[in-house]
Amino acid sequence: MPQVTSADGTAIGYERTGAGPAVVLVDGAMCHRAGGPMRPLAAALSAHFTVHTYDRRGRGESGDAPTYAVAREVEDLRAVIAAAGGQAYVYGISSGAALALTAAAAGPAVTRLALFEPPFVAEVEDDVAGKEYTRQLHELLAAGRRGDAVALFMARVGIPAPVVAGMRSQPTWAAFEAIAPTLAYDDAVLGDGHVPRDRAAAVTVPTLVLAGGASPARLQRPAEATAAALPGATYRVLDGQTHDVSPEALAPVLVDFFGPSPSA
Repeated sequence: MPQVTSADGTAIGYERTGAGPAVVLVDGAMCHRAGGPMRPLAAALSAHFTVHTYDRRGRGESGDAPTYAVAREVEDLRAVIAAAGGQAYVYGISSGAALALTAAAAGPAVTRLALFEPPFVAEVEDDVAGKEYTRQLHELLAAGRRGDAVALFMARVGIPAPVVAGMRSQPTWAAFEAIAPTLAYDDAVLGDGHVPRDRAAAVTVPTLVLAGGASPARLQRPAEATAAALPGATYRVLDGQTHDVSPEALAPVLVDFFGPSPSA
């Protein structure tokens, strides 16, 4: 697979499929090209666009660095966009949506932006639960307890404890543990957990924020609040969809929104 080199020298693995205007897809937590929703979505979009999927740093075929900063992940995304021609439409899901929003606020490389359920906190109150999650996550990772860190994340996103226990006995669990340190990266991308209103106000490109109609309110409310914070953004609910959104339901919406040209 091809690679690009990010600004700090980190190699970022990516792939492209299809033909047409450039689109870059940004994964959420615990996902990468070999394990996540983006390859099926890329296939569904490839009749209309040249679709670029990539492994965020610390995952899959991408490298990493000794220290992490959100700015480095923005540079990774911009390096993929540069390989795509210098400008692109960008779609991000979950924490990947938060990263895509940050990149769009940083400069002109992102020409249209689509976000699915960025997992911010809609309310203005102190995010006590989020702070406790951050504390426990860093404590577990520092102790080398990667499996427990993954289990903590899964509990936070609502997976029942018996299901997590069953997953830990499966061979696939080792793949989760391998990228467990990147959970701290996703947590950092979310900042203090709240909708980043100042950053959102800096996004000037057409933006679509999506939520699943079958998703819980804790995901729908932040998506709607994010849309409200983005100048001129459109908010849309996809009936019957959850956070595990179907490519068949999502792709036509993205085709309609992105349209024919990344400079349009």
